[in-house]
Amino acid sequence: MKKIEWNYKLITRRAFLIVYDILAVCACNIFSLLLRYEFQLDDIPTYFITAIWEHLPISVIITLVLFYIFRLYHSLWAYAGVNEMQNIVFASISSAVLQAVTLLAFDRSVPKSYYFFNAFLLLSATIVSRFAYRFAREARRKRRNSRNSISVMVVGAGDAGNTIIKEINSSYFSTMHIKAIIDDDPGKWGKFIQGIKVVGGRDKIVETAASMGVDEIIIAIPSAGRKTIKEIVELAQQTNCKLRTLPGVYQLVNGDVDVSKLRDVDVEDLLGREPIRVDIDSILGYVQGKKVLVTGGGGSIGSELCRQIAAHKPAHLIIVDIYENNAYAIQQELLLKYPELHMTVLIASVRNTKRMDSIFETYQPDIVYHAAAHKHVPLMETSPAEAVKNNVFGTWKTAQAAAMNGVKKFVMISTDKAVNPTNVMGATKRICEMIIQTFNKYYDTEFVAVRFGNVLGSNGSVIPLFRKQIEAGGPVTVTHPDIIRYFMTISEAVSLVLQAGVYAKGGEIFVLDMGEPVKILDLAKNLIRLSGYKVDDDIRIEFTGLRPGEKLYEELLMDEEGLTETENKLIHIGKPISINEQKFFVQLKNLKEAAEAEEEDEMRDLIKEIVTTYHPQED
Repeated sequence: MKKIEWNYKLITRRAFLIVYDILAVCACNIFSLLLRYEFQLDDIPTYFITAIWEHLPISVIITLVLFYIFRLYHSLWAYAGVNEMQNIVFASISSAVLQAVTLLAFDRSVPKSYYFFNAFLLLSATIVSRFAYRFAREARRKRRNSRNSISVMVVGAGDAGNTIIKEINSSYFSTMHIKAIIDDDPGKWGKFIQGIKVVGGRDKIVETAASMGVDEIIIAIPSAGRKTIKEIVELAQQTNCKLRTLPGVYQLVNGDVDVSKLRDVDVEDLLGREPIRVDIDSILGYVQGKKVLVTGGGGSIGSELCRQIAAHKPAHLIIVDIYENNAYAIQQELLLKYPELHMTVLIASVRNTKRMDSIFETYQPDIVYHAAAHKHVPLMETSPAEAVKNNVFGTWKTAQAAAMNGVKKFVMISTDKAVNPTNVMGATKRICEMIIQTFNKYYDTEFVAVRFGNVLGSNGSVIPLFRKQIEAGGPVTVTHPDIIRYFMTISEAVSLVLQAGVYAKGGEIFVLDMGEPVKILDLAKNLIRLSGYKVDDDIRIEFTGLRPGEKLYEELLMDEEGLTETENKLIHIGKPISINEQKFFVQLKNLKEAAEAEEEDEMRDLIKEIVTTYHPQED
């Protein structure tokens, strides 16, 4: 039924335009003669009127044929633009010229000025007929938009900003009304984009938002760096407006810029540093066609590893995780996105020696990313035996299975908490680094570790907790007003891990230069503001005190390790520390026995013996 109705409407519209054009040609011919004689009908010679009247059928036919050739009956005039205007001009002028030629050919005498008047009138009449609907539509839209409930300020008067403004203005479904544009280019100040004034630079954001009653600020500068975005966001936060932005230019691969790409400004925009860049081609060459195994493949880091590896066309992706729900979720996601991917998902614990040996013997991976670990600091303080069994000996067993089955590279995920640890989790990860460096000396497998800071949005991280607390109306809990942390995004962390695999020669601990640390209190305040609330007025911040094993700041590199650079200036390599391996193996044996016996005090003492930089808070 819809198809018949649409055809009926289309035929009706075309018929209307044809009838209009016939009447317009007749009117233009007559009015051209009247204009020549200043509308004094009695002054017009009869032979001029006869010539025009006899020629009318030819003029009509010429016009209709040319208008059809130039697609003046096929365009959607509600969306007419430059191309349609060009077609109107060419069609109208061509029609006037052919009418003149045929008049001369049939020896029908008319005043010379008639030809110019006819061309002008026909062009004007055609423009009116084709654009009248659009003009009326635009007028209705402007009246409607002026009543829209959300007043918007757009930051960025470039191509992206222009596209966003155009889409908002032309949409029947938008609830936004653009009040002003901000741009740092003085050459654009005072100018207008689609009727909206560029009021000034970023220093005008707060003033303009207040004076114009702005509800929402859209940052439309996809090419801007993180530092610039951070500065703009910090200014915009003073307005209590909702903030939204476009993704970075590197994400808009196809050049698509539209309202659907807008996202809420997030804490990632406040990190104040540029995203980590890696050599995608080298990673592709490293992973493509390889059998890759990921332990902890359903976790935050592990699942992102699986996503990026899957995008680089491995020969076989083997995902290992003890938690079946997470494993199933990443399996279904990758099956949907990469239907041709050769993938195996296995439920297994890295603590199970026989199971890990069987997996490695069966699948013979080329590359292993070991992300399986217990990472929650306070929980590991109260369950230290589990931290030792899973982190230390889970790593040992996985690395042993890799070495015995010819794995070429083994990359372990470490943490900045392994540096001068004050908690069991950090100390166990430092032991894992020592295991990796020791194994590298005795096996052909290239063993490396990658150390980075906190990951935004990962399971157990502070951001999801803050979001839940804000949704519940507060309070937002911060352990200490001075606590600071280094942060990176999950995608950055995983890119670093993949890049480290490319650089790895064996035995390295790769460390990321993560820029300046972030105060957790500032993070909490920013997230409250970005959620549309006022700190303390709407959402209260409460200090709860440092948790077991937690310290005010984290370090990325032990003092005695030193630093060397890689090709990526943001990725460094820590110099391996000399280890008494014979003593180390004896200590590990004792630690294993203590963990199995659940002897917590003895375990902590043994950990301090192995990791001499481990200083529990209670000491």
